[in-house]
Amino acid sequence: MGYQFVLEIQDMGIRTLKKDITIKANAQRATLLQRYFKTGKGEYAEGDIFLGLTVPQCRQIANKYRDLAITESKTLLQSKYHEERLIALLILVDQFSRYDNKNNKLIFDTYLSLTNFINNWDLVDLTAPKIIGKYLFTNKSDLLFKLAASDNLWERRIAVLATFYFIQQNSFIEALQVAKILVNDKHDLIHKAVGWMLREIGKRDLLTEEKFLKKYLKVIPRTMLRYAIEKFPEEKRRQYLMKVHA
Repeated sequence: MGYQFVLEIQDMGIRTLKKDITIKANAQRATLLQRYFKTGKGEYAEGDIFLGLTVPQCRQIANKYRDLAITESKTLLQSKYHEERLIALLILVDQFSRYDNKNNKLIFDTYLSLTNFINNWDLVDLTAPKIIGKYLFTNKSDLLFKLAASDNLWERRIAVLATFYFIQQNSFIEALQVAKILVNDKHDLIHKAVGWMLREIGKRDLLTEEKFLKKYLKVIPRTMLRYAIEKFPEEKRRQYLMKVHA
């Protein structure tokens, strides 16, 4: 079966998709999610609006509309509602795994053109490895490092999470280069993400992780270190924490 989804108008389009979302909306859960995802004034996701869907519900809808036209996914990704943006991204992730190189390039470019709307950690974490990471693993460029140096918090997190795909292929160089760029980052969400990737490297190659930690131990943020050494034996964890910034 051919997948000509780029300009194709599907029978089940964005209007019926939004109706399905409305049916599952839950105001009480939405209030809880807005607190959890820090949407208050001055917080990292200030102004984001939730409808109260769970991630499994979003995945279910994304699967139903998995062949949504790219133009409609692009429109949905610019929604003011968090879950609509998540569903658009989940559809793009699924399509990226199924379509050819030409259409994958279009998905990749669409993703990068709308990073202002990929503006919370769940949106990034569920998608950046599977689109940005996977594409750049095959199509090498310095884009990861440009994203890591961005003033946009979410582009920096995209850079970090994209390296997860590289790590899963046992390729650590890019992740370590991104970690080096961001080791002095000021934001807690970047500290956590970089620490997480260092921990993933350590699962596969502990010596490589520890070499990085020892090199940057005097400057690494404590949160980043805690995430990186989370799986270390307790005594080794204590030793690292005692040395940090000593």
